[in-house]
Amino acid sequence: MTEKIIEAANYIKSRGVSTPQVGIILGTGLGNHFAEKIENAIEIEYKSIPHFPLSTVEFHKGKLISGSIGGKQVLAMHGRFHYYEGYSAEQITLPVRVMKALGVECLLISNAAGNMNMNWHKGELMLIDDHINLQPDNPLRGPNIDSQGPRFPDMSQPYDKNLNNRLKSIAKAKNIKLNEGVYVCVMGPNLETRAEYRFLRQIGADAVGMSTVPEVIVANHISLPCCAISVLTDDCDPDNLKPANIEEIIAIAGKAEVALTDLYVDLIRSL
Repeated sequence: MTEKIIEAANYIKSRGVSTPQVGIILGTGLGNHFAEKIENAIEIEYKSIPHFPLSTVEFHKGKLISGSIGGKQVLAMHGRFHYYEGYSAEQITLPVRVMKALGVECLLISNAAGNMNMNWHKGELMLIDDHINLQPDNPLRGPNIDSQGPRFPDMSQPYDKNLNNRLKSIAKAKNIKLNEGVYVCVMGPNLETRAEYRFLRQIGADAVGMSTVPEVIVANHISLPCCAISVLTDDCDPDNLKPANIEEIIAIAGKAEVALTDLYVDLIRSL
């Protein structure tokens, strides 16, 4: 693992990327608007980076974008990897470790998620305060790499309180509705049944998705402060459940990305 991290980081450096300060992971249907905000962009296809998996989902671009926002050097993943694509949790999270090796000081994550809190509506944003991991694999399974982090990392505050407070202040100042809640990560790729939505709500989740948690676990393992925002793309009311329309979900994510980008751009500028 250590050799893979070094080889991937060295290749990215050879492409002109130097000392990024902020890492960003852009989720399903997200990224185009945010990518436009990156100045002096350098794009690197995942397929050219040693040991990087490939994005197999059509809504994920599959490239790193390096550049600057508000005077800060950023490194954005335009498209991520998922367990349901057939990758291990270790493979999914390799880019997070590579970002840390390159010098990234904090990680901003986004995803598209199903809304299970009936006080909220699709198209809104949710700041993740905590999560529930229901995926059958863990990126820390196997021998621990002591140079990366402890065998038993603490997860009492997986999402950095300082970053979350900054985001809430920015949202209030910009009059952007930012709900706050619990994200549950499932394996996918199928969406949930009515009974599963009831179960997930009963165990304390407000939104459900198929990503983010493995990356957050690794970020905590390597002491990389992180935050995450979900775009709520569909309402998952088990008593009034309609068939999912993937095209509509992607369209809603694209519209909501404008507010998400405003929040993250202002956050980056404030760091």
